[in-house]
Amino acid sequence: MKLFLHQDRALNETYDQNRVAYYLDMGLGKTFVGSEKMWELNTPYNLVICQKSKIGDWKEHFETHYPEYHVIIFDKQSLDKIPKDSVLIINYDKVWRRPELEKLNHFTLMLDESSMIKNEKSNRSKFILSLAADNVILLSGTPTGGKYEELWSQLHLLGWNISKKLFMKQFVVYEWDELNQKNKIVGYKNVDRLKRKLRKHGAVFMKTDEVFDLPKVNDQIVKIPGTKEYMQFAKDHIIELDDELLVGDTSTTKKLYLRQLAGVYNQNKLQYVKDLIDSTNDRIIIFYNFKKEYAALVEMIDRPIATINGDLKDLNAYDEHENSVTLIQYQAGAMGLNLQKANKIVYFSLTDKSELFEQSKKRIHRIGQERPCFYYYLLTAGSIEWRMKEVLEQRKDYSDELFEEEEM
Repeated sequence: MKLFLHQDRALNETYDQNRVAYYLDMGLGKTFVGSEKMWELNTPYNLVICQKSKIGDWKEHFETHYPEYHVIIFDKQSLDKIPKDSVLIINYDKVWRRPELEKLNHFTLMLDESSMIKNEKSNRSKFILSLAADNVILLSGTPTGGKYEELWSQLHLLGWNISKKLFMKQFVVYEWDELNQKNKIVGYKNVDRLKRKLRKHGAVFMKTDEVFDLPKVNDQIVKIPGTKEYMQFAKDHIIELDDELLVGDTSTTKKLYLRQLAGVYNQNKLQYVKDLIDSTNDRIIIFYNFKKEYAALVEMIDRPIATINGDLKDLNAYDEHENSVTLIQYQAGAMGLNLQKANKIVYFSLTDKSELFEQSKKRIHRIGQERPCFYYYLLTAGSIEWRMKEVLEQRKDYSDELFEEEEM
């Protein structure tokens, strides 16, 4: 298999290490680097843990480029019947429900999008950290989403046996929050030392602009007219729309309905999307959050539609039709997809997760893209969406806590 020079460089830098992390920017081919490292390590068994939407992609990758492997989507098979030279593929949500994997020995563990174990107290993280892997390969374009405190689980797998308490003390800056009467993270320290330690423990960092000259990125901020319904709900925390009653009785539900009132309940935004689609015959990618948004968009769009969400993955229209519209729910499709046939992304609504936001932008701005990329951010005037965009640009999640502070 012929690799790019930067992929060879990543492998050469970690040749003598058996616990590695390839933190390569989205689009730089982490899949090829990770699978080639796995082949070099040459263990009898290999376990790949990935997102559910990526299982088919990994199976196809190994069957195409490594025919010597037995590729198995692991569900309820008996480990006794697994042949040597196997690659077992399982998703993050299932892996901790397969306790038999704790009996697996002499294997290489590979985590695709290793940021999925950032919460060391979750069932998936605790289970993965308990596995007796001989070798570890971590893959991610956004290992922290800008939050170094979320690195600890990955550091543990790389063999840096620093306690969470000591790690936080050495690298995280706190400030007392009078409102909530607790410490909150306001920044980081000793970052250069942290990066040196990471490299010592097998981490390779690589940004796209260090490797390729990709086309220009163009951000288009579109101010969508607001609605009286949004203003009424923001004031009263309750509104009736047709036969539906929206009640913002908690900060979570209020934030949810404000986002929906700025999005799917705003006919001005739906009309803008329709006009934008009608203005071009190019492929368009639309990111959205909620099922109601998907239903409204599907009803409105009169073109071939491709879909990626928790219920459906169908990219046939994207592959076959130049004028297709691809609707992607963030959680299901912000990571891992190669969509560089398109060069336009429309953000119908914003995610509140920084990592998903950053990943989504790289679906079209990656190796193979030859045209300038256009990102259309549809923000309803006077709405919560402007603050969400501001927070996401700071590589932070827009949390309930932030929302409550702004309301006060």
